[in-house]
Amino acid sequence: MRTPGKQKLRDALYTLYERRVRRSLSPDRIPRHIGVIIDGNRRWARSAGNPVSHGHEAGANKISEFLDWCDDVGVKVVTVWMLSTDNLSRPADELEPLLRIIEQTVEELTSIGRWRIHPVGALDLLPGATAETLKAAETATHGVDGMLVNVAVGYGGRRELADAVRSLLLEEAAKGISIEELAERVDVEHIARHLYTKGQPDPDLVIRTSGEQRLGGFLLWQSALSEFYFCEALWPDFRHVDFLRAIRSYAQRERRFGT
Repeated sequence: MRTPGKQKLRDALYTLYERRVRRSLSPDRIPRHIGVIIDGNRRWARSAGNPVSHGHEAGANKISEFLDWCDDVGVKVVTVWMLSTDNLSRPADELEPLLRIIEQTVEELTSIGRWRIHPVGALDLLPGATAETLKAAETATHGVDGMLVNVAVGYGGRRELADAVRSLLLEEAAKGISIEELAERVDVEHIARHLYTKGQPDPDLVIRTSGEQRLGGFLLWQSALSEFYFCEALWPDFRHVDFLRAIRSYAQRERRFGT
């Protein structure tokens, strides 16, 4: 058991280290777009003997804090994966409270008034109340001149690609373009213009918490040239210094962009 004196010293050393890492960051080496896979909420709750909803609530509370950190170092776009298409098959007694937590979180992010909210996902798969909350957030923050926050709810990378191709086919068919003509001239840019994140820079850095080292379907198209940072901390325990380390790790890499 830590004594108050030892804890005080530990906190002071942590603060000094955090400042040191922050000062080491170069403004011209900050990622423009960060994607974050928030993972570990359920394990965090279970490790303390609490219902999984406690973990989801703790994880939701971390999101605005994380966005503050991104804003502070000059990130322009953040994509937060809050709920995958696979998560929609979870038992109702877990999924329904989680959807309410997501709705409340999106409303809170909207009320802050500093960030432009953009829903990313298959809204047609979501309950009406959740989809309407996401749409309302986008409308309410449309004119905000601040960091763009993609809220990925009901998101799956494969579903996004299927939706992009479907949208492209419908658009070209409306112009009278045949399948044969489209097949001859379609390229990656045609598809990119129909992604959920169209018009945005691809993520420079993707962070995943909880020690898992996989994408799980997150931004499959957009992350082709991204840098990845996997952190052992469960999402509710993810600290400012963990974030700064991720940025430092990114800044120290030599990006080759596939060459």
